[in-house]
Amino acid sequence: MSQEEQIVAVKQYTIDKLGADKTGHGMDHINRVVRMARRLAVGEGVDPFLPVVAAYLHDTIDEKLVDSIPAAKQELQGYLADHDFTAEEIQTIMDVISNISFAHTLDGEEIQLSPIGKIVRDADWLDAIGALGITRAIYYGGAHHEKIYDPAVKPRQNMSREEYRNLADETIINHFCEKILKLKDMLQTATARQIAEHRQQVMLDFLAEFKAEWKAER
Repeated sequence: MSQEEQIVAVKQYTIDKLGADKTGHGMDHINRVVRMARRLAVGEGVDPFLPVVAAYLHDTIDEKLVDSIPAAKQELQGYLADHDFTAEEIQTIMDVISNISFAHTLDGEEIQLSPIGKIVRDADWLDAIGALGITRAIYYGGAHHEKIYDPAVKPRQNMSREEYRNLADETIINHFCEKILKLKDMLQTATARQIAEHRQQVMLDFLAEFKAEWKAER
């Protein structure tokens, strides 16, 4: 198969798995991450083929979205092998998508990402900040029946992975302080860090306006 045919096949696999998602991880998100991964790869001087493939697949084994991670990984590896990806390419793809979740940063161990891993993680995280990040945080929180805001509930600090996954202790607005405002300084490619500057300010402006309106100051 040509690389173009492989990308088409990978996109279809993701559509089959996530096409009906209603939590902010559907194909609109995937397609944005793919576009950004391609942009970052070009900016960083990396062949965009594997970043694009990994970007399409990055949520197909996400613990939030699948019943069994081992089963999801096994199925995906078989699919890639059936579509002429080499063993080395499959290993690279699986290493990338297995290690780019924000939750991995809460395990106390620093993960050394490959250049492709840095590109795909930065592309994914850029989709979690700015105007898109605001929209997706509200959309995801609503899908999981989170409270919008409670000034008496303070943002959690130094969370474990288990605490991070416990949405009962989170409000939508606190999620900004607990996660998405931190992402800008955790990006690893120069291209992504430059893009993040404006998106970060969009979120800070939104939060200032939200809290002023909450207190009826505006």
